[in-house]
Amino acid sequence: MVQESGRMVLDDLDQALVHALQIAPRAGWARIGAAIGVDPVTVARRWTRLTEAGAAWVSCHPAPVVAESGQGCLAFVEVDCANGRLSAVARALTAEPHVVAVEHVSGGRDLLLTVFAPRLSALTHWVTHRLGALEGIVATRTHLASTVYTEGSRWRLRALDAEQIARLTDTSPGRADAPVFELTDLDHALLAELSVDGRAGHRALAERCGTSPDTVRRRVNRLFAAGMAQTRCEVARPLSEWPVSLILWGRAAPGDLRAVAEQVTGAREVRLCAGVIGRHNLKVIAWVRSLDDAQRFEVRLAERVPALTVVDRAVALWPMKLNGHLLDERGYRTGAVPIDVRGVAPSA
Repeated sequence: MVQESGRMVLDDLDQALVHALQIAPRAGWARIGAAIGVDPVTVARRWTRLTEAGAAWVSCHPAPVVAESGQGCLAFVEVDCANGRLSAVARALTAEPHVVAVEHVSGGRDLLLTVFAPRLSALTHWVTHRLGALEGIVATRTHLASTVYTEGSRWRLRALDAEQIARLTDTSPGRADAPVFELTDLDHALLAELSVDGRAGHRALAERCGTSPDTVRRRVNRLFAAGMAQTRCEVARPLSEWPVSLILWGRAAPGDLRAVAEQVTGAREVRLCAGVIGRHNLKVIAWVRSLDDAQRFEVRLAERVPALTVVDRAVALWPMKLNGHLLDERGYRTGAVPIDVRGVAPSA
């Protein structure tokens, strides 16, 4: 990182390293270094510096295929807080292991939550008995995700050239046609550990989960092969060129929804595009350069996807928790809460 015009920015090598890890989050330092033209020791040292500063990190989460297979569900929950209670409510919710994202946002709600649950009945139980009883909450609205068309693990800094990208893509753990399977307690434990450190090695995972490295290797490989786990490399937003997170809710004709979503995901700024079941049927999150650019992005999106009507919008004032990782008001990582969907209360 270097200082430029009074603020910290990623230098060229940091950007190349982050981009490489966005493509292949668990690749070894020798392979990462070979792709970006730096020796492994320097790469590892750079990464340690970035992580210790909270500037970048690698996490892991249950992939959308888990919810789409009927094994779980993904929900976006809007929360309205009583005056003076927002901070206390947010602190309580960031501690929940199945609430993977908490954002303080502008507009018609105070907090936006992203919640994983093992089943719809468990989500209902949590919303009713835990969220509904939390002191300081005035109202909540729950929107279920139907299909996730793109999400943050596919977002890139774009610091590498085509040849470098190809070298890394060939070696990254890709999704095969392996069938989705029911998660065991060990799988849940592995996902929880990987959510904190997506680069954790098999030996370290084995020690933390009380099993052998060979067993960990088989289980982790199986999770990735079935597309049930998704690693991603994140960077603190102020260090990217897109420090403003814009959330849009839109509506498209049901028959056009998939085509509309595919057009939306083609925009470089888009980090999330998901079908939702609620008063709107599409949710979009985009990283943009400024508040002015947020409005320009909406204009560009309307020109690109005329069949989509944007009906509401918000800006993330403080993303307090992102994919299980806790962020300060600047957007830097300060810690993590392991993701575990079993934290949701079982159905009554």
